[in-house]
Amino acid sequence: MTTPALIGDIGGTNARFALVMPGSVELQSIETLPCARYAGLVEAIQAYLEQVGAEAPREACLAFACPVHEDWVKMTNNDWAFSKKAVAHELGLSNFKVINDFTAQALGIPHIDEKDLVKIGEGEAEARRPRLVIGPGTGLGVAGLIPSQRHWIPLTTEGGHATFAPTDQRERQLLDYFTARYGRVSIERLLCGQGLLDLYLAHAALLNVTASYNTPAEVTGAARAGDRVAREALLRFIRILGACAGDAALTLGALGGVYLCGGITPRLIEWLPRSDFRRAFADKGRLSAYNAGIPTWVVTAPWTGLLGAAEALHNEEVT
Repeated sequence: MTTPALIGDIGGTNARFALVMPGSVELQSIETLPCARYAGLVEAIQAYLEQVGAEAPREACLAFACPVHEDWVKMTNNDWAFSKKAVAHELGLSNFKVINDFTAQALGIPHIDEKDLVKIGEGEAEARRPRLVIGPGTGLGVAGLIPSQRHWIPLTTEGGHATFAPTDQRERQLLDYFTARYGRVSIERLLCGQGLLDLYLAHAALLNVTASYNTPAEVTGAARAGDRVAREALLRFIRILGACAGDAALTLGALGGVYLCGGITPRLIEWLPRSDFRRAFADKGRLSAYNAGIPTWVVTAPWTGLLGAAEALHNEEVT
């Protein structure tokens, strides 16, 4: 009897696990465990396997929200740290892959149902062309998907740390504000949860009004309720996301489409169609028509990272 493989998508707060049959991406026994409840990765895996009544797997692919290129992996937003070799030995794994969480998001995209994609604006995807996956959350993830003869090849990047380039007078004012606070200003400084809050605080300072909100969720809620400063900050966030996604699409040649993932964009679906997102995405001078033809979608599927980890397990392009 074939033993199911273990897959996981592990962030700073929660560890999401599932089982798949080797060669399949059909998720079984999905569970979410709070990281703080367990001393480390092995303990969380053992608890999950006991919880779902599964036998010890022989293969596993886990995605982590932190750098994973060396044997020693240290989580950025919790206390977990481990050696890949030691975990594989302790769990008896003959095949153990560890990938970046946004690489998993990218690899999951080809397996998303159309019902979990919300199209923003016009454009038509070209088959077998590169795809861009970008999304603000705790940080700003940027990844590519390149088609090959047998598999999709994930292109892992640190594109979120590219330099922020203002496109109008207000953004030049914002750049001055952020430069005074941080020095060099990356795209991620603005396009993440903390960045949304910082954009609100910056707008309050530029408009000489008292800031009233202290979290990204409060800013979004205030924008929905009609607060002028919160609304302006949120719409600017979306406009900058459009401009940066457009730049990345140009760089990659993403004629296969652009997919907006992460924890923030699904919550902004009501705002995106009436924002400047698509205008900023396509506003690229002589290449404006090129970008205007590239479609953009918001991904609403809840388990994209798990699907990507399942894809990576036997994808020869993922080592």
